Amino acid sequence: MTATIIDGKAAATALRDELKAKVQALQAAHGRPPGLIVILVGDHPASQAYVRTKERMAAEIGIAGDILRLPADTSQAALLAEIARLNRDPAVHGILVQLPLPPQIDEAAVLLALDPAKDVDGFHPVNVGRLFSAKGAIGDDLLVPCTPYGSMVLLRRQLGDDLAGRRAVVVGRSNIVGKPMAALLLAADCTVTIAHSRTRDLPAVCRQAEILVAAVGRPEMIQGDWIAPGAVVIDVGINRIATPDGKGRLVGDVAFAAAAEVAGAITPVPGGVGPMTVACLLRNTVIAARLIEARHG
Repeated sequence: MTATIIDGKAAATALRDELKAKVQALQAAHGRPPGLIVILVGDHPASQAYVRTKERMAAEIGIAGDILRLPADTSQAALLAEIARLNRDPAVHGILVQLPLPPQIDEAAVLLALDPAKDVDGFHPVNVGRLFSAKGAIGDDLLVPCTPYGSMVLLRRQLGDDLAGRRAVVVGRSNIVGKPMAALLLAADCTVTIAHSRTRDLPAVCRQAEILVAAVGRPEMIQGDWIAPGAVVIDVGINRIATPDGKGRLVGDVAFAAAAEVAGAITPVPGGVGPMTVACLLRNTVIAARLIEARHG
């Protein structure tokens, strides 16, 4: 068996095209586009690249995006003051604080300071609670963590809307991916197991999955013989490993070549879940803008 490759770039392009029309409608109705501010503290190289991509993608669909760059020695009080200012700004519908933050800043305190209505990462406890309390399919009234939601979009493109009863295993228990991914799968009526690096006989647990989501953060940890024939594999991992030329290369949490011989479908790394993460950030921004503008009349 050779797995179908799930094209995250194509899915992200399709989602952005849908969002562009919604952005135009919001602009026409309210006289301004959705506004997104990304806060970048310090000059972490990977973060710099991520925020530039977010800014470019936002501009392409008409979102008014901007980056608030703060020095690495910014105090927690100063960052919280900036967040409070953006919370009050009616032209700002989405606020994203790029992680990681410098060590002098408490990430939990920063997340709590965000207006939940503008939390386009979906990490505020209010939004997390809404996700885990949801019954049935997740609609366009919740701000959901972007990577898990993008993974669900890819799953539905491959399997359709009828996910009820399918056995799903999520390898990883982070608040960013693993836990919200499990909540989304539960909302779709899957039978869900959350596994992790300390799960006993992890390969056997993985082999039970019709849907396997790898989000453990270890390069190529999940081997081909851990995968049930025909399973759909969503590889969330992005890991850089060394190469003889010194440039390194990106791999996922799944040993792709071996897995592709067994799985029914699989996301590549890069080009799978990654593009969907940014597209779903834009989706959350559009949702936030619609809800905020409706609330303000």
